[in-house]
Amino acid sequence: MASEQKQEYLAEKEFVDEKFDIERSSVILEEDENSPIPEVAAIVSNKDDPSLPVLTFRFWLMAILFSIVLSFFNQFFWFRTQPMTISTLVIQLLSYPLGKFLARVLPSGFLNPGPFNVKEHVLVALTANCAGGTAYAVDIIVIQKVFYLQDFGFGANFLLILCTQMLGYGMAGVLRRYLVYPAAMVWPANLVQVALFNTLHEDENLQAGQWSRFKFFLVATFSMFLYQWIPGFIFPVLSSIAWICWIKPDNLVLSQLTGAGGLGFGAISLDWNNIVSFLGSPLITPWWAQVNIGIGFFLIAWVMVPIAYYTNLWEAKKFPILTPALFRDSGDAYAPLSILTEDKLLDETKYAAYGPLRISTFFALTYGIGFAGLSSMITHTWLYHRHKLVAQWRQSRDHSEDIHHKLMQAYPEVPDWWYASLFLVMTIVAVITCEVWNYKLPWWGVLLAIAIAAIFSLPVGLIQAITNQQPGLNIITEYVIGYMLPGRPIANVTFKTLGYISMAQAMLFVSDLKLGHYMKVPPRAMFWAQLMGTVIAGLVNLLTANWLLSTQKDVCTKNNKLFSCPSARTFYSASVIWGVISPNRMFGPTSMYNAVNYFFILGFLLPIPFYYLKKFYPNTILEYVHIPVLLAATGMMPPAQAYHYTNWLALGFAFQFFAHRYHPEWHLRYTYVMSAAFDSGVAFMVLLSFFIFTIRDKAMIDWWGTRSDLCPLEGEPYYPVEVAPDA
Repeated sequence: MASEQKQEYLAEKEFVDEKFDIERSSVILEEDENSPIPEVAAIVSNKDDPSLPVLTFRFWLMAILFSIVLSFFNQFFWFRTQPMTISTLVIQLLSYPLGKFLARVLPSGFLNPGPFNVKEHVLVALTANCAGGTAYAVDIIVIQKVFYLQDFGFGANFLLILCTQMLGYGMAGVLRRYLVYPAAMVWPANLVQVALFNTLHEDENLQAGQWSRFKFFLVATFSMFLYQWIPGFIFPVLSSIAWICWIKPDNLVLSQLTGAGGLGFGAISLDWNNIVSFLGSPLITPWWAQVNIGIGFFLIAWVMVPIAYYTNLWEAKKFPILTPALFRDSGDAYAPLSILTEDKLLDETKYAAYGPLRISTFFALTYGIGFAGLSSMITHTWLYHRHKLVAQWRQSRDHSEDIHHKLMQAYPEVPDWWYASLFLVMTIVAVITCEVWNYKLPWWGVLLAIAIAAIFSLPVGLIQAITNQQPGLNIITEYVIGYMLPGRPIANVTFKTLGYISMAQAMLFVSDLKLGHYMKVPPRAMFWAQLMGTVIAGLVNLLTANWLLSTQKDVCTKNNKLFSCPSARTFYSASVIWGVISPNRMFGPTSMYNAVNYFFILGFLLPIPFYYLKKFYPNTILEYVHIPVLLAATGMMPPAQAYHYTNWLALGFAFQFFAHRYHPEWHLRYTYVMSAAFDSGVAFMVLLSFFIFTIRDKAMIDWWGTRSDLCPLEGEPYYPVEVAPDA
């Protein structure tokens, strides 16, 4: 049976282009039937015990505790100049000994139904996972208070966070038939968590001298914890070694090309947190996807951008080569409040007198590539996945894809009306919030944003489930509402959040459902766990943000070196471009940036020739080309910088190519565990340094290794402001 499934899977190349080249002979199976995916078969158990208790007192206690702690720290670190995300993997580690301890000390019965089991453990982690991210709507609150000097109050803020974070539930209820049940929908990031659960809960059959996963995890975690003090505190220069720039730091072009704040040619990072901060772990993204990302990055950041900059496209030399900042035509900083009314709407007269908005050529090209990536996703999904989607729709009610789906039939599924009711209620809350507190977004705008999220959720999910990369809808949502409601910055970011984050949250919930699917957790228990984690996170995120906004001087500005909020400032720039100025003025027929609109057409057409080339030349390198992933490569720039990509790809080559190909058994056993261990070691170091130093306002003594001015010209324009040539 397993052999037949595997053959069917490999035959259906139209659905999954990825090739798992590990031989099945390297995987020792406990039963004949297993997943047709080698990585899944090696990591995920094909057995289940439906009698294990799940919604226990221990679960509720730990889930609430860790959700509060994780949401607080991640929101806190999100404000920092060097952001840090504490992974849910840390909660997996901490909850294991605590669960064992509670099972030992609590009285038997309701409070203690028996040994702490893996399903309780998974459910704690799922709850924390829903609480671990920072609510995107917090960005709206931050820019309102810091940049637009506006505050709608705690009630409005909380309702906005709640509805934007929970609308994705309804979409997840529909998408589970396409993105959870099928074996081909791997969700590679989940395999890291599964590996850690197995490490903690299962006995391993080890060969002589072979380390257990748990021993490997402990050693790797402790090693990273010790090491991270060097780049993270003692010697921060190691986080971005722009050694070429150091050769002649007063050379402007050399600084722009090789500086960490420029294009990062040759820049090296020895800081795990720095490498994974924007793209996630390179140890879990498939190598073929990393190759697409690398090609996309090379063509965009290292070919297109330097050519455009040094040929002075759109007067690029007036501005730094890599920046999300906003400028006047002279090269001075743009002041959006100078052109707004008291209600924070565009004043046409003031705008005409103040002048047009200018952005760096890189920033403009990034938007163009985003346009192309979005349209290519539509074409790619239609060409490669349409037949499979139709078949899955017909078979979704009664078809078992693999052993894991069969084992899940032991548990009652969540009724569709649960998801539908929650989706409807949150839609109503969103409409009421925007109307009552005058976000300048009418009811039809709310419904349109939600519709965009719903339409794109499936194609985005297909890409993420296979490649571990998520194309964003932030650009298209900004674009659409910017044309429909120009001059309304708060309406623009609210529409973007409803349209983009509703989809992103749906992907989070679906990914968690897949994790529960792998670990055989009852679906109804997952539903309530996800719901609780999301509500707790929204409340804690808001309280933490309000605390920092009220206690930190010059928070989210460059004047505050510790809490400068790079993501919020990029969010603010986007609100000005798409909301205040509007896409018609920025990219319309009379704008110098009008050409970026043609990227929509380019992206739509680009997958077509590669689709037919693959048919004419099967089993070649063309099989690995994935246009949406390639075009989405630089989607995190800014705030991500070029050297983040190069160092991420270097580690990816070491593990997802070299170790995968030449040491497959080691790779299958230890790579995902190593990723979890490195994340955990960094997180423990950051937490400890926070309590010892940050909270007491202490820092490392100044020396050469703590300097940030070793490449002082990397963020400077080619033409200084005072001598910039006339337009």
